[in-house]
Amino acid sequence: MVMVQRQQRQDKKARLTVQDWADAALTAIGEGGIAAVAVEPLAARLGTTKGSFYWHFANRDALIAAALDRWAEINTEGTISEVETEPDPKKRIHLLFAEAIKSATADPLEVALLVTATHPQVASALRRVTERRVEYIAQLFADLGFPEPEARRRGLLAYTVYLGHAQLGHALPAMLPPEESEEFGAYLSEALEVLMMRYAGTTDTAPLDGHRTSETP
Repeated sequence: MVMVQRQQRQDKKARLTVQDWADAALTAIGEGGIAAVAVEPLAARLGTTKGSFYWHFANRDALIAAALDRWAEINTEGTISEVETEPDPKKRIHLLFAEAIKSATADPLEVALLVTATHPQVASALRRVTERRVEYIAQLFADLGFPEPEARRRGLLAYTVYLGHAQLGHALPAMLPPEESEEFGAYLSEALEVLMMRYAGTTDTAPLDGHRTSETP
């Protein structure tokens, strides 16, 4: 009987995966920041024991690393893969921001990570993810015909707009239009049109259809 119970416990350890623990840790971070990543509460959340944790991880830092990798996989690479199915670069930008804003508003995880940005592991992950995101957004602006340095600036500006929206959405949600409303659609479209607009007086213009033209004096 003892051997059967031991085998059942080992089977449950094997059924719970690194991903299960990482997802639970991400939920905890969203609820209470990096300090909420504690083995016993997470084990209770998953309906298991600390033994399952040590089956998969050497220590808490290893779990945090796995959780942050999972965050990058879902909220960055997963989103980019989804957006890349749209062939039109202007529509890709709109789709990217619509999805990112809705996700960040619904899930407090991104804001919670920013609050704990002084934690060494979080700081490293934030830098890696931010660089990847800004690089991708800059490429979208380059696809619209903006020269590389300007595309990079536009990408960085667009990302700061996203972060500001995400933080305001959690701090003062009533300040923002409801996401399923026509007002939100107009708000998002106008914000992106401004970000994609060419400055007056430039000699190299890129209309929003992505085709570059040159103006002559």
